[in-house]
Amino acid sequence: MESSACEDLKAFERRLTEVVCSYQPAARKWRIILALIASATAIGAYYWLKDPDTSIVPFRESLFNHKIFSLAIISLMMLFLVGVDNLVIAPKIITSRTRSVLKDYNMSCDDTGKLILKPRPTN
Repeated sequence: MESSACEDLKAFERRLTEVVCSYQPAARKWRIILALIASATAIGAYYWLKDPDTSIVPFRESLFNHKIFSLAIISLMMLFLVGVDNLVIAPKIITSRTRSVLKDYNMSCDDTGKLILKPRPTN
């Protein structure tokens, strides 16, 4: 392989690993936030459903009586509306799209962005 092509591949690999690594802290933060809100929603739903007054009082009053569940479910819906599900898996999206492009050049990459050169097919 030519030295300029090798240098280009190394530069591409450095940039790809840099991009993937830069998304990791944000993805971790959003995973934690999503897990906390989902847990609060599940716990709030459990107490909301176990409350004997839930079937007697009107729906709005029932939600007003269980503020934690109401706030958690609204927060969870807002997170999904703003697209937090894509932020959580952003590094995987980047690497999978890169793999699909690199497949044409008989290459691939791992989850950290390191290039994997595959042997050329012999015909």
